[in-house]
Amino acid sequence: MSANLKYLSLGILVFQTTSLVLTMRYSRTLKEEGPRYLSSTAVVVAELLKIMACILLVYKDSKCSLRALNRVLHDEILNKPMETLKLAIPSGIYTLQNNLLYVALSNLDAATYQVTYQLKILTTALFSVSMLSKKLGVYQWLSLVILMTGVAFVQWPSDSQLDSKELSAGSQFVGLMAVLTACFSSGFAGVYFEKILKETKQSVWIRNIQLGFFGSIFGLMGVYIYDGELVSKNGFFQGYNRLTWIVVVLQALGGLVIAAVIKYADNILKGFATSLSIILSTLISYFWLQDFVPTSPYCSMKDWVGQVQWLLPVIPTL
Repeated sequence: MSANLKYLSLGILVFQTTSLVLTMRYSRTLKEEGPRYLSSTAVVVAELLKIMACILLVYKDSKCSLRALNRVLHDEILNKPMETLKLAIPSGIYTLQNNLLYVALSNLDAATYQVTYQLKILTTALFSVSMLSKKLGVYQWLSLVILMTGVAFVQWPSDSQLDSKELSAGSQFVGLMAVLTACFSSGFAGVYFEKILKETKQSVWIRNIQLGFFGSIFGLMGVYIYDGELVSKNGFFQGYNRLTWIVVVLQALGGLVIAAVIKYADNILKGFATSLSIILSTLISYFWLQDFVPTSPYCSMKDWVGQVQWLLPVIPTL
């Protein structure tokens, strides 16, 4: 049963990662009449959906008893305010990261985004060493250097790119800065969250409820600060359509899938699943979205990413 759950969770991870990147990219570049949906509101809705899903999972673990559910939420969240407040830091960082991913995919093709975002392996390794006192071997450090070098090659413009117009809308520089910032935030928040999980005995679902609560608050603050005028003019759900809701649901699903993978699988298989997701994103980005032309540096980097993930089983690449 555990083996089935392991491969099921990995399969869902491949589907969720690939689908989210491609649908988010498509939704941010699709030209439609009327205002485009606001990424800040999409982040808030995703957090609310994640909270609802985790409450249902806790309800199931409580033998479908509302009284037991209420007792668990009261004892684990309300009666432990300091434990709950610890989640405010990674929650705020995750909220920033989710908004940055929308910016990145508005300005980078899906394939380049997928490879560049794997720099989070490097940032996670650095934070794991500094915050969790983990030790990496020579081959693991060498793999991280190869990863960083390969990502730099992917961003190096080819002759065909210099001679042609941009294949993707927006600024490549803005997209690159957004994804690099997201890599650092992902690395720190992931290691910080792992540290909290290892220091307490609370379930992953309770922790995700706490994350979602603070994430919703920080997200609403972002909506008010950056898009308050647009929301007051056209409404909170302006530009939402079926595709937007698919993106929101996939984003909410991401945190739950990662939790399941951590519980039932391991980081080696998780890295293998991520590599498969990169390959699928590349093929679909090239043949369907038609916004990416693979170059030799990119193909080499795609292989390097797979090698790095196999060589770094001890790093929790959240």
